[in-house]
Amino acid sequence: MTSRSLELGGASEAAIPAKPAASVRLDAVDALRGIVMILMAIDHVRDFVGPQVGFRIDVEKTGAALFFTRWITHFCAPVFVLLAGTSAFLQAARGKSRSELSRFLLTRGAWLVLLEITVIRVGWTFDLGYHLTPLQVIWAIGWSMIALAGLVFLPVRAVAAIGIGMIVGHNLLDGVSPERSSALGVLWSILHEPGPFQPAPGRYVFIAYPLVPWIGVMAAGYGLGALLEGSPAERRGRLFKLGAAITLAFVIVRLVNVYGDPAPWSSQESALGTVLSFLNCRKYPPSLSYLLMTLGPALLVLGALEGRALPGKDVLLAFGRAPLFYYILHLFLIHASAAVMHYALHGDAVFSWEHLGLPAEAQHGLPFVYGYTFAVVAALYPLCRWFADLKRRRRDLTILGYL
Repeated sequence: MTSRSLELGGASEAAIPAKPAASVRLDAVDALRGIVMILMAIDHVRDFVGPQVGFRIDVEKTGAALFFTRWITHFCAPVFVLLAGTSAFLQAARGKSRSELSRFLLTRGAWLVLLEITVIRVGWTFDLGYHLTPLQVIWAIGWSMIALAGLVFLPVRAVAAIGIGMIVGHNLLDGVSPERSSALGVLWSILHEPGPFQPAPGRYVFIAYPLVPWIGVMAAGYGLGALLEGSPAERRGRLFKLGAAITLAFVIVRLVNVYGDPAPWSSQESALGTVLSFLNCRKYPPSLSYLLMTLGPALLVLGALEGRALPGKDVLLAFGRAPLFYYILHLFLIHASAAVMHYALHGDAVFSWEHLGLPAEAQHGLPFVYGYTFAVVAALYPLCRWFADLKRRRRDLTILGYL
């Protein structure tokens, strides 16, 4: 492929090969990741200080403001996982061999799984005794990386096809439901159906993120990396077309209302209620409709970010280039500050593993949730900017590539 000018963030660098990020990063990928990290903080603040919602929202009992506060955060996990796969492809574009990339994905995936069952579970539960172990998005990303470590030896198109096949076809398995207490039931929870199991008396594991569809999302993200070749204008065109096609596919699949989500939408007493029902797709595990609904618009945003210098982009890049660092810090900051606040107001430590839901006095309104989120994000920005800069300057420190 011939060399050409590659414009990134309003700057231009001559004589750079038109492959994606062969010697530079694609700012748009980091910026989109930064956006969803801020959205993620909204949901986690709401978990600890705001109104509660279930795994699947009851649209007849949930107001539009709370519904959309939860709904906008649905974009976080799919974009995280998709871009993790894309980032793996871009590492290969920067010169890693397939063996080197596979080794990195295998070790980093194992590292993420270890963090999920140690540091991150403490951040969620403040439980040092392993009474409760939730397995969530970092767990899913870790195992998806481990799976991708094997898939990268296949042609890129084959990896993408496997990912798309898993995304489109996994809802065919919705009717499979082995006995939960059996070994097969536990394995099925890990692969496809979320739920708890009890490995020992007084010890509970809750699998929130089954692996099958998430592995498919990461594999599809790896294939997406191949579309990021060429100039910013070429990338924008591809992303806009793909994003629009996926979004249209969501509308069609959801309107047909036969396949793509275990819970069909239904007409409600009001037009707004019907819209909420239409958008109320299943996240655990992510249905085909859910993934089309989130990934299509995300690719449109990625296209809009590509090659443009936008207000606040530096802030997004600071978060997007320190994702795991941000994730761990924001979790402990939200949980600890909420616990201190509740203790100061009510005199008890409600934020422990024994409390799976917030009492009414601990639930504040949405304006409070958004203000709290702003404070958390503002507090973390200088730390993330420092850490992102450290990663850029000290590429010789291998450990930084795992954070």
